[in-house]
Amino acid sequence: QVQLVESGGGLVQAGGSLRLSCAASGRTFSNYAMGWFRQAPGKEREFVAAISWSGGSQSYADSVKGRFTITRDNAKNTVYLQMNSLKPEDTAVYYCAARNSRFGTGSRYEYDYWGQGTQVTVSS
Repeated sequence: QVQLVESGGGLVQAGGSLRLSCAASGRTFSNYAMGWFRQAPGKEREFVAAISWSGGSQSYADSVKGRFTITRDNAKNTVYLQMNSLKPEDTAVYYCAARNSRFGTGSRYEYDYWGQGTQVTVSS
C-alpha cells in the first residue's frame, strides 16, 4: 500500500507559477513510476506528466509541454510538479498517482494508487 498526499495548490493569476508536491509513504517509493493528472469540473481526469522510477525519463501532455516540469526526490519520497506560465484552462484538481512499474504512462487506468488531490485555480 502506498499513501500519497498532495500539497501546494492555490489561487494564482494567469502567467504565475506554482509548485505542487506529493509526499509518498508506505512501500519503497523508488519502485514506482509517478504521474500527475488533473480534473476540471465536468471533465474527465486527464494526464499531465509522468516520471520514471529513477527520474531519468519524463513525459508530458501536449497542453503543458514547455510550461510544466515533473521531478522526483527519492531520498525524500516526494514528486514535484513545477507549473509556470499558468493559464485559466489549467484550473483543476491535481492528483498524483503511483504506478508499480519503472516507467509511467498517460493512462489513468494503469496507476495503482492515488492521492486526494489539490485544487489549482488560475484567474484571468
